[in-house]
Amino acid sequence: MKSVWVTGAHGFLGRHICRHLANHGFRVAGIGHGEWAAGEPAEWGIHTWECSDIHLPALERLEAKTSKPYAIFHAAGGSSVPISVSNPYRDFHRTVGTTLDVLEYIRRKSPQTPCVYPSSAAVYGSAHIGKIHEDTPMNPVSPYGAHKKLAEILCQSYSSQYGTAVSIIRFFSLYGNGLKKQLLWDLCCKLDTSAGEISLYGTGDETRDWLHVDDAVALLSLALEKASPDTYPVNGGTGIGTTVRDLAEEIRTLFCTERKIVFQGIFRDGDPRFYLADISRAESWGWVPGRDIRGGIREYVKWFKNLRGIA
Repeated sequence: MKSVWVTGAHGFLGRHICRHLANHGFRVAGIGHGEWAAGEPAEWGIHTWECSDIHLPALERLEAKTSKPYAIFHAAGGSSVPISVSNPYRDFHRTVGTTLDVLEYIRRKSPQTPCVYPSSAAVYGSAHIGKIHEDTPMNPVSPYGAHKKLAEILCQSYSSQYGTAVSIIRFFSLYGNGLKKQLLWDLCCKLDTSAGEISLYGTGDETRDWLHVDDAVALLSLALEKASPDTYPVNGGTGIGTTVRDLAEEIRTLFCTERKIVFQGIFRDGDPRFYLADISRAESWGWVPGRDIRGGIREYVKWFKNLRGIA
């Protein structure tokens, strides 16, 4: 079996990547931080787990436990715009520092190993109308986006300078069962625990391009086949925009409550107004998203209610 490494394997996207790879015949090793319950790594398809910061010595330890990796999916890094604003130093090291160490490990120890990097649409910034193409200039407005941009630049630098095979996927708004942060989780928690009106940031008219995690990992798997020293970014989205208001109302309805959702009209630093992906590059690979947002949201709310023991 080919050995594949996943950094940030304990995270939302990372663990879904692990399960997908294991189901497709790979021997998966994960590295990062997080506490697993007994038997949980195996449930997510992880054969070997290294609990550690992601740096060269840790990657060399992982090699000693497994073998040189056939591929590395580098899913570690910062995952929150607000946290990056409050602690940019930590976010930089989690995103940029770990990317440099992964690429340097490949250069020094395993130059034939391709790297698949899940980046973010946050690199584009916030002032956009219509669909965003990959050729749109990068203009991040948060430390999170700036650090993703720097990580992409590192990937492209190692590709051009050392021939490292890389794929970069710029994901828009990922969601799915197991996500315990951001809008979906926060809104479900408020509907479950608080009373009275539900207050959210923004106006409600902001749009997001929601991509189910199952579609995301399928795109990442395809990106491994496309990894090349002539790397170029590919958007991961659906090309369909959903307003925050419509999404919130859908979730409220699924909770069977008449409670009112109000919008403060206040915007958090780094939050985009309108995000919609041009996915023509991904489609040229033969990839199309298969999960629709309404079905995915119903599934997510059902998962949340089961987790919280809500009838």
